[in-house]
Amino acid sequence: MHTTNLYNEKSKVAKTTDAVFDWDTFKFAPIRESQVSRAMTSRYFKDLNKYAESDIVIVGAGSAGLTCAYVLARSRPDLKIAIIEANVAVGGGCFLGGQLFSAMVLRKPADRFIKELGIEFEDEGDFIVIKHAALFITTICSKVLSLPNVKLFNATAVEDLITRKSAAGKTRVAGVVTNWTLVSMHHDDQSCMDPNTINAKVVISCTGHDGPMGAFCVKRLASQGLLERHKMGCLNMNLAEDSIVKNTREVFPGLVCAGMELAECDSSNRMGPTFGAMVQSGVHAAEVALDIYEERAKQDKLEY
Repeated sequence: MHTTNLYNEKSKVAKTTDAVFDWDTFKFAPIRESQVSRAMTSRYFKDLNKYAESDIVIVGAGSAGLTCAYVLARSRPDLKIAIIEANVAVGGGCFLGGQLFSAMVLRKPADRFIKELGIEFEDEGDFIVIKHAALFITTICSKVLSLPNVKLFNATAVEDLITRKSAAGKTRVAGVVTNWTLVSMHHDDQSCMDPNTINAKVVISCTGHDGPMGAFCVKRLASQGLLERHKMGCLNMNLAEDSIVKNTREVFPGLVCAGMELAECDSSNRMGPTFGAMVQSGVHAAEVALDIYEERAKQDKLEY
């Protein structure tokens, strides 16, 4: 049974939208509560099943992670790309500019990527300003999520890394260990709550500088003696942004690092509220991941 709602052509917003009705007689189409549950869970578990074996996993859906996902997925539509974000909302520190201000500053040449996204900005010569940081992050997020080979698992934390050893005894990263973020936050006050796993040929970590869940992959490998960790340096915008972009790389076999998490590898300077390096590091990370993908995929096949 479907309802018939009367379009209100006399409404002052009728020229703007067709979704304006006679509100006195308005009624939604009927639904049973179980239909909602099944619509959500069937699709989510289908995605879990599909992306349990991913080609590339991106940890962190901030400005670097989403930029990386956008470039990767469009460059290789044949690859399955899973994005894991610990927070409910995407964006990391990119929903606002510095000190909770709205505007977002990006130094050139990051303006090229912003033009590709179709976002308007003010040109200040050597840098551009987007009127609100949320405009950037919501625009790129919507573009990423519209791509058929990408799945975002938000409110999901990476608790550990999957590693493999070759016949020669060399270790590489081969996926991620996940759990609901709320579960991850309560392991100390609840009984054991085992995680889930996602295998991948390449993992790209974009979790930001040190924090509650920041720099996770670097810190985890460092805790095992597999990677040397260095603390982020003091703020210097000119040094920091160039360093982050240039040093975006595979920091450990199977693990590419982008954005401010690199500062925990290199002691590079903090950059503060300027975001050009996040965008360009995301682009560079996509390039690096594709450069190493075939080799890592071959290793993945041989080691099972």
